[in-house]
Amino acid sequence: MGELWTNLAEILGKSGWAQIFLVEGGWKYAVMLAVACVLLYLAIVKQFEPLLLLPIGFGMLMTNLPLDGIFHIEIFLNETNHINWELLGNSGGLADYIYLGVKLGIYPPLIFLGIGTMTDFTPLIARPSSLLLGAAAQLGIFFTYVGARILGFTPQEAGSIGIIGGADGPTAIFTTTRLAPHLLGSIAVAAYCYMALVPVIQPPIMRFLTTDKERMIVMDTPRAVTKTEKILFPIMVTIIVSLTLPDAAILVGCLMLGNLMKESGVVERITKTAGNELMNIITIFLGFSVGCTTNASTFLTLQTVEIIVLGVVAFGVGTAGGVLLGKLMCAVTHGKINPLIGSAGVSAVPMAARVSQKVGQEYNPRNYLLMHAMGPNVAGVIGSAVAAGILINMLG
Repeated sequence: MGELWTNLAEILGKSGWAQIFLVEGGWKYAVMLAVACVLLYLAIVKQFEPLLLLPIGFGMLMTNLPLDGIFHIEIFLNETNHINWELLGNSGGLADYIYLGVKLGIYPPLIFLGIGTMTDFTPLIARPSSLLLGAAAQLGIFFTYVGARILGFTPQEAGSIGIIGGADGPTAIFTTTRLAPHLLGSIAVAAYCYMALVPVIQPPIMRFLTTDKERMIVMDTPRAVTKTEKILFPIMVTIIVSLTLPDAAILVGCLMLGNLMKESGVVERITKTAGNELMNIITIFLGFSVGCTTNASTFLTLQTVEIIVLGVVAFGVGTAGGVLLGKLMCAVTHGKINPLIGSAGVSAVPMAARVSQKVGQEYNPRNYLLMHAMGPNVAGVIGSAVAAGILINMLG
């Protein structure tokens, strides 16, 4: 009997339970497991960005189970900050190999390809001034960059934190892997959580910055857009952006390739594949592998708290920037632009446009802002990619 208890004690001593309850600092694992369960709750029960919060939350759960060794961060974060291919070959597992797609910058452009197949640029083409609203909403990125620098973050870290304000998860991941890969877990979780909270964060800012009269403005129906314009638009945007800002070429190029496939109507099979099967597979790989980077030792730090606070500041300032430029355009056009559509410039497609529609209808049931808001919304996708290219070019 004594030998049995000895064996049981030895088994428990080598288990993950002992690491949590008996080893110093083990409480961090318990906290991270709780955070993972919160993300899973938000994804499953509240349905906040479930396509990404669910795999991110489960990846976080797996990587913080003590002793499971599912992910080896030392393969990717080391003195040279390059992939240790020898260590990967010797001890790398499934999660490590999946994470290569994040580290090498493969997944975000492929997600942009899928987004392009589902994006309608008609509202933007019909009203090119929407580009200005999408650009104004990127104000949060550069405002937060300054704030992060004041708090002591390096220029590369500050750039990665600021990109949260673009409300574009793949862009945030793409930028962070190039500038500050050690912050990837914190920034990715913050970016996707705030994207999920668009309906909560934006309306108070929109109401505070606009008057009842402005919110009730009914906008004119935009002009019709020809098929030729729809086909030429992605080609011209790719050429202009790539020649002006090469670091943004891969993101914008993949976005525009997906849209060109959709609008041309000649490659229906691969358009469906890019927008469905391929994008779904990449989303699983991206979410799970990013979740695996949120180890307790690297995630539970003061830096993470600062990143979360700065992230909501970036998001709020970006929303305010779009709305304020919308107010200016409203004044210049003598009341033809509803300032609420400026909030959609933060890129969270199509959720931000729906929020503009919802707030507008609260004050005028005859107000249908969705299609008008989609212009700044898709402009924000382009704007966030361009902003990422600027940051990588300046700081990379």
